[in-house]
Amino acid sequence: MELIGSTATYARPKTSHFLPAISTMASSYRNPQPVLAMNPSANLWRTNSYYKGSSTVPTSSSVQRENFGLVRAKTMFYPSNRTALSTRYTPDDWYKSNISNYRESESSRNSAERLRRDTIRMMQDKEQLTRLTQEKTSKNIGERLNDIVFWRAELSHEIDNMVTEIAALTEVKRRLERALAETVGPLQVSQECLYHREKRMSIDLVHDGVEKDLIKEVEVIKSCQERMRRHLDRAIAQLASNRAAQHELERDMSDKVTAQRIDGRCHHLRNTSDGIGYYRGIERLDPSLSLPDSWSKFTDDNILLSQSQRAASQKLRDEIEILMSTTSNEMWNQFNNANVAFTNRISETADAKNSLQTHLAKTLQEIFQTDMLIESLKKALRDKECPLKVAQTRLEERTRRPNVELCRDNPHHRLVGEVREIEDTIHKLQERLMEAENTLQTLVKTKVTLEHDLSIKANSLFLDQEKCMSMRKIFPSMPRLVGYT
Repeated sequence: MELIGSTATYARPKTSHFLPAISTMASSYRNPQPVLAMNPSANLWRTNSYYKGSSTVPTSSSVQRENFGLVRAKTMFYPSNRTALSTRYTPDDWYKSNISNYRESESSRNSAERLRRDTIRMMQDKEQLTRLTQEKTSKNIGERLNDIVFWRAELSHEIDNMVTEIAALTEVKRRLERALAETVGPLQVSQECLYHREKRMSIDLVHDGVEKDLIKEVEVIKSCQERMRRHLDRAIAQLASNRAAQHELERDMSDKVTAQRIDGRCHHLRNTSDGIGYYRGIERLDPSLSLPDSWSKFTDDNILLSQSQRAASQKLRDEIEILMSTTSNEMWNQFNNANVAFTNRISETADAKNSLQTHLAKTLQEIFQTDMLIESLKKALRDKECPLKVAQTRLEERTRRPNVELCRDNPHHRLVGEVREIEDTIHKLQERLMEAENTLQTLVKTKVTLEHDLSIKANSLFLDQEKCMSMRKIFPSMPRLVGYT
């Protein structure tokens, strides 16, 4: 601001030639040589003719010599020799000296008055300048406070958003952990089903559709677990990044609060405030670590970093939601496929068991009938023993006929034919008996085979229906597979 006023040069009034210079007298005061006592009434002034020979002011040594002369004059002064003094001033010198003193006094007063006016004006101008400067400084501090309040509001808003995002991501992470924990049971059930089905025996130990679906179910669950673990690790890392960004925002917010408190206190400081004081040299210190641009850019960078982390966190949350929905559908679909395969296999095994039971019943009936046939054949063979004995006895008795009576007559031929017929019958009966016994053995072997196969089928049914299907009733529901309890 341009101050109103004139620039004046304040100088000492020009020294009169009728009075000695102050510097000369001052130098005489500083003279280290002893000064003799002087009469206060002695007059040291000289006439103009005394200084005509030199234009310079008398020096200290000349004044000292004059002092010695005055001392001698005092010691030798008597009223009788007054007419002998040649150093008296003229009236004209006396008037000129008074006029010079008047002029010098007037000049000094004018200079003092001008100095007083200019000084008052300068003090008023400086007071106005100081007040305006202070007001401008207060205005700048107020603007700085507005900037701090603005960025503090932005930081507060971003911190609230980040806290909300961290809570949402934490909840999704917790759901993902629960969903991952829920897959442990189904995986164990599928593996135990495979282990139980390894206890099938003989021909039932086949690589059927149930086993294929169980193996696929294990692979699906393990694949879902692996994807869940990867996303869980990403969620943990993202949470760490979010908390780091939140920490930076909160630290910046804390600095802003402190700066706002300090600048607010400075903004309200007045000339009449308490606690103000001198701090010499404080204006030469520069502890600043930033400039206005870098200061605002620092907070803006923190907010941009937080926003980018929030965007990444939201994207990760969406991916986790999609993942949990996808994995739950995959596991449920495969679980249903395995259950359908189990149901079909159990039905097939039950049908085979029923057929085996039917054949076993028929085989047992046939074995019983074959046993009855064998008993009948044995009885028939026993029944042929007596007729054979009778026929052979008759022939043996007729061989005892004497002489010509030993005739090959019709009874003899008939007895021989009867013996041969009975022997042929016995031979055929024995053959049939052997066939019946062989058939019985075959039937018994078939019965053993059927009974063994029936036990195998019963074991398979027990494993599939009682062991496996009873465990598969506790498969987690869809809400539990997506992390809800």
